[in-house]
Amino acid sequence: MKPIITEKAVMKIETENLLTFETDKRLSKEQIKKEIEEAFNVKVEKIRTSINKNKKYAYVKLNSKYLAVDIATKLGLM
Repeated sequence: MKPIITEKAVMKIETENLLTFETDKRLSKEQIKKEIEEAFNVKVEKIRTSINKNKKYAYVKLNSKYLAVDIATKLGLM
């Protein structure tokens, strides 16, 4: 998985506690959730996915106890 760093993605991190990743098209929502929770030691509240131009994007909303800003800082996005 590769984090997306756009102006819109950064705005969603700050306002909606939401991280955006480009993922493998074969991964299911459950697999993405498990991978995120294990990698960053957080709880995922909800995942939305979309396929655009043959790429799959996962929009990961974190539980309110965990801040997406902290994860983005660890990844060097902010």
